[in-house]
Amino acid sequence: MILTQEQQDMLDGKYGEGVAYAMKIQVAIGESFDAERMVPITRAHVALSNQEADLWFAEKLLAAGAKCRIPPTVNPGFNLSFFTAQNMVDKEAASLMQRTHNAYKALGAVLTYNCTPYVATNIPMYKEVVAFSESSATPYVNSVWGARSNREGANSALCAAITGFVPEYGLLLDENRLGDIHVAVEAVMDSDFKYHLLGYMGKKIGEGIPVFTGLPQKIGPEALTNLGAQLNTSGAYGMYHIVGFTPEAPTFEAAFGGREPRRKVVITDEDLTQILDQISLKGHRKIDFAMFGCPHFTLKQVQYIADKIQGKTLKVEMWILASSLVKQLADRMEITGILEAAGAQLVSDTCPDQPCWGHLKGKIGITESPKLAYYPKRRGLDFVIRDLDTAIEAALKGEVQ
Repeated sequence: MILTQEQQDMLDGKYGEGVAYAMKIQVAIGESFDAERMVPITRAHVALSNQEADLWFAEKLLAAGAKCRIPPTVNPGFNLSFFTAQNMVDKEAASLMQRTHNAYKALGAVLTYNCTPYVATNIPMYKEVVAFSESSATPYVNSVWGARSNREGANSALCAAITGFVPEYGLLLDENRLGDIHVAVEAVMDSDFKYHLLGYMGKKIGEGIPVFTGLPQKIGPEALTNLGAQLNTSGAYGMYHIVGFTPEAPTFEAAFGGREPRRKVVITDEDLTQILDQISLKGHRKIDFAMFGCPHFTLKQVQYIADKIQGKTLKVEMWILASSLVKQLADRMEITGILEAAGAQLVSDTCPDQPCWGHLKGKIGITESPKLAYYPKRRGLDFVIRDLDTAIEAALKGEVQ
């Protein structure tokens, strides 16, 4: 790689041991992808996991004197004050979360604790070069906003935030952003839930950059969030195009750069029904809880649930996970009170794949998010997956068909 004098000085340790360590990692990544140079970034998002390996890396950089040149927003762990007050975490889990908070605060991160920063708090502009980790974030910033980010890991995104640079390869280059798979959607896409299922078709879509046709002309942020999140649960996608909708796909020809697609995949209503049948627990069964917000719910989604359960009483506990901004607005607009009166909890700064959910181990939940159902499996949580209306009704009845 050809480094500028500033970048070489970083690598040589003139900006401190922590910066040198971060730059060394980035140069190695760049060389592995045959990148010719480093380019500056203007934004970053770090998908901190609040797990020991992630924390070890952050604390190592901090101890070496690193500080973020580009303050990154960060993913959630769990809301320490809420869950300790409820006696829902042990001392070890609480200590890990506190250390994670302390490390990222000292590194200079913006402590948003939110997995959908691209909706409200960290929105890049068209062609802006950024370093975003988090499975739903990278395809959103590339596809919806037309910014440029590779699929960074939490650690590589943190290194980018510290140095202010990324190696130039992959989706930072024009020629690598063209679509190569034509995904013809024949299914009726009449709900945000359908975009969860469409995204979960990664195995059928296959490796590459999908170009979707047949989708509605108007698609909301919740549906687009769902699509990107599930594409990276069922596969590995840095971006996609929607013809006539996303910035780099005004036409079918533009999306493919005038080339023919490598292959065409057709997605039908039957495909979506089949994938739901494969990933959800089956049968008429009682449920123990409902959980929503992976990715984090928007204010619109929180309001929707509140309207559905206002004046009613839930038969099972309901957890709605959202950003601190959404929680504050819900408090201010008295939505939180409606939820709590029915028996639901709106919690900020929290992910479903965290140790705060130990009391749900071995129980059956309901959710509308395949991603939410997928990751907490290792913690002993199992889910029925249904559309949001069905899931809310199940929480009111305590059972689902």
